[in-house]
Amino acid sequence: MIVGTAGHIDHGKTALVRALTGVETDRLKEEKARGISIDLGFAYSPRADGAVLGFVDVPGHERFVRHMLAGASGIDLVLLVIAADDGPMPQTREHLAIVDLLGVARGIVALTKCDLVDDERRMAAEIEVAALLSGTGLEGAEIVPVSSVTGEGVAELSAKLDALRAETPERKSEGRFRLAVDRSFTLQGAGVVVTGAVRDGIVRVGDAVVVSPSGLEARVRAIHAQNRPAEDGRPGERCALNLSGPGVSKDAIARGDVVAAAELHAPTDRIDVELRLLRDEPRPLAMWTPAKLHHGAAEVPARVVPLEGDALAPGATGLVQLVLERPIAAAALDRFVLRDTSGARTMAGGRMLDLRAPARRRRSPERLAQLRELGREDHTEALRRLLAAPPHAIDADALLRDRNVAPEEARRILDALGVTLLPAGRSGTIAVAPAVWSAFVADVEAKLGAHHAENPDLQGMGAERLRLSVEPRLPGAAFLAALRNLQRAGAIVVEGAWARLPGHEARLAPVDEELWEAIAPKLGGEERFRPPRVRDLATELGEDEADVRRVLKLLGRSGQVDEVAHDHFFLRETVAEIVDVAESVAAAEPAGVVTAARLRDRLDNGRKVAIQILEFLDRHGVTIRRGDERRINSRRRDLFRRAALTERVEA
Repeated sequence: MIVGTAGHIDHGKTALVRALTGVETDRLKEEKARGISIDLGFAYSPRADGAVLGFVDVPGHERFVRHMLAGASGIDLVLLVIAADDGPMPQTREHLAIVDLLGVARGIVALTKCDLVDDERRMAAEIEVAALLSGTGLEGAEIVPVSSVTGEGVAELSAKLDALRAETPERKSEGRFRLAVDRSFTLQGAGVVVTGAVRDGIVRVGDAVVVSPSGLEARVRAIHAQNRPAEDGRPGERCALNLSGPGVSKDAIARGDVVAAAELHAPTDRIDVELRLLRDEPRPLAMWTPAKLHHGAAEVPARVVPLEGDALAPGATGLVQLVLERPIAAAALDRFVLRDTSGARTMAGGRMLDLRAPARRRRSPERLAQLRELGREDHTEALRRLLAAPPHAIDADALLRDRNVAPEEARRILDALGVTLLPAGRSGTIAVAPAVWSAFVADVEAKLGAHHAENPDLQGMGAERLRLSVEPRLPGAAFLAALRNLQRAGAIVVEGAWARLPGHEARLAPVDEELWEAIAPKLGGEERFRPPRVRDLATELGEDEADVRRVLKLLGRSGQVDEVAHDHFFLRETVAEIVDVAESVAAAEPAGVVTAARLRDRLDNGRKVAIQILEFLDRHGVTIRRGDERRINSRRRDLFRRAALTERVEA
């Protein structure tokens, strides 16, 4: 168990820890000279049953509250120290507010310096302390009178800490490993050592880890857990990790960094949170209010964007977006504290809900409903309710990673919910609830059926048009992955950029079909790069020019031909081949550009036609033009290939 002290300056925190452990936690020269704690101090007390109590002694001076916050973030129990002669003081109240905002609800009060007061003052101080704790997470906490000078109450306090430790359930080692760094130093003969409290998971000697947010890779050479050599470190323990690796140095790792499993490295600088503004704040938190975010041992400037109304009133709890000056490493449901930019006072605190907060539509009713569900501690229930609400599709990989759910537990949750998983490339794995998936499939089939009935001559329905017409409306990446699933199941057929039902075939009227059979050979073969225009086709075939144009327009709608220039139609396969030729032309050029002259020479079709082809490719975004030079747009190069849509799903 890790015990953190809290309380006003000069109320005897360090002396009490020394009396309990025999360890002097003031380690800095200035601390010894001035007689006050400036930075975090650490002490460990072996117990009779072989366990070890870890103590984090924090500064009490208002100038060093940021250090207090770094120490308080990983504790299991708070030891609130209040001097009997002074009673509660300003930093007592601020420290109490901080541990309350951080969700620390277990603690004990040490009423120190009892050798300096009489019984009447001691009783009055206890009444003041009880009133102070009222309404906080520590309400009803036991008060133990002590004196570090005479030793009064020290043994009793130690016994009560043991009793509280016995009542403390062993912290689960679920999730991947995380440790918030509060110290980084070099130890002669060992190298770089970082210390901190293990937040989640287990770390073992030899493990590969990442220092986030920098992304520095390292390996764990050795571990001290609760001040003892160990093979692993677990939640509820303070650990010192000896790290090695290219680039690993004392200066490369700072207080506020997080050492974690590589899978958790996903820094964020925009976070949606649930925030409680302290009741005694002088004014509401308005739009874009500057503040300092304290998370773990990190301290980062931030801006506050209320999501419900224009401001958050003192004493109120609401949804807020924090826009950070630089990225941090965090996990959803982590606790944090906000202080004012001058560092003079604590303003607010709360829980992180979504580490991937959007910059747009962040205040929409749909988004606010999502955030309320993200606030649920139970991962299964949170995911269930998110899937039931618009947009009915969740990146399960990102959600469960950000909540630091272990892979085995993630699989159990997804299996229990019976979700359909849609691999969507860079967009992660999209999860859709069973009822939503069934409704989606039925609506896709209905919309395609209606489209075929109204447009029997068309090959199918465009993917984006289909997406916008189907309910529920899935995000683009999820929709393309869904089409792939349906195609594999045989429910639909995807051809190029079109989707259709398996039984549908685009058919021209018999007279038009006969005309097309005559036209098609004229557009292919050796002359495919310079096919005749509509007027020439009509003359050659002895057909009416309007009929030839009409049939080619119909075939253009079904994706079999493309009108590259006015009345100049190419087969779709020919256009795809031309794109390949243009790409090879660009690859052969040192500057990587396509010119009309080079394309003309490769296609042997004349400069005018080559320019028309390039202008057609410009219009469709396959080439990007800058002056007389064009470059191939890799994102659109497959636009005219038959497998374009299904391959985009795989990307």
